[in-house]
Amino acid sequence: MPVYSMTGYASVQHSPLAADGQTPAPLAPTARLGLEIRSVNSRFLDLSFRLPEEMRQLEPGLRELITRHIKRGKVEVRASQDAGDGAALQAPNHQALQKIAALQDKIRDWLPEARPLSVADVLRMSAGSSGHAAADEAIWLQLATQAVDALREARAREGARLSQMLQGHIDQLLSLADLAVPLVPQLVEQQRQRFLERWKDAMALADGSHLPEAAQDRALTEATAFAIRIDVAEELTRLRSHLDEIARLLSKGGDIGKRLDFLIQELHREANTLGSKSAVLEMTRISVDMKVLIEQMREQVQNIE
Repeated sequence: MPVYSMTGYASVQHSPLAADGQTPAPLAPTARLGLEIRSVNSRFLDLSFRLPEEMRQLEPGLRELITRHIKRGKVEVRASQDAGDGAALQAPNHQALQKIAALQDKIRDWLPEARPLSVADVLRMSAGSSGHAAADEAIWLQLATQAVDALREARAREGARLSQMLQGHIDQLLSLADLAVPLVPQLVEQQRQRFLERWKDAMALADGSHLPEAAQDRALTEATAFAIRIDVAEELTRLRSHLDEIARLLSKGGDIGKRLDFLIQELHREANTLGSKSAVLEMTRISVDMKVLIEQMREQVQNIE
């Protein structure tokens, strides 16, 4: 299953004429339909619809279709319908005009201050009464299905790019962890030698003679305590475990954004602990480089569904 980004855009149109030039029923003879869907990142699924009034009845079907295929993101749906020049030139029939006039008279009997109908109002109402104002709901849902599929394809392409970038960051973090592993034994040995030298100075044994056993034991004890304080083996182990889990989720795909966000927080925790235990400049630099990479990963994960 692919990794989906929450960022995507799709736009589809439906022409009233088929390839053979014939008008496919049940569309209006000259109606042109358009549907546009765009999405950006969001913690939850947030849908908004901008539909003409005559298409408001389509919103429940569109909402159900989108929620079935998209789990997270701020999604905006725009629909348009253009009757075209041919429909604009069609004169309303007498029966339609009589019905509209009667309806206007009845309304103005109850609401004398109501605004009289304009020519545009009459044309729109007569078009609606003839059944050519709005396309069949099934046609709209078919168009919406095409738009949602195109949006998912766009989000999948962006998700693949994000997944590739995240995998590159994982490889860099593993390389930094490999650099940190040998630093701790080296630091412990350096500190042990430093303790022994201090004992030599304190006991005026600078002539190179052997240290008393007690002095060696004390140096070993101090070095052991120092090693415990700076030991980052657990942090590196957990960091590798989190990176392995992120790689597994990227390979699995699907609805993984929230789990990735949690793992990024855990990576931050381990990198911070690594820096706090640092006793040498090289370890500090590794910790800083890790934090930079993890922050870049966090920004990318926030766009994954």
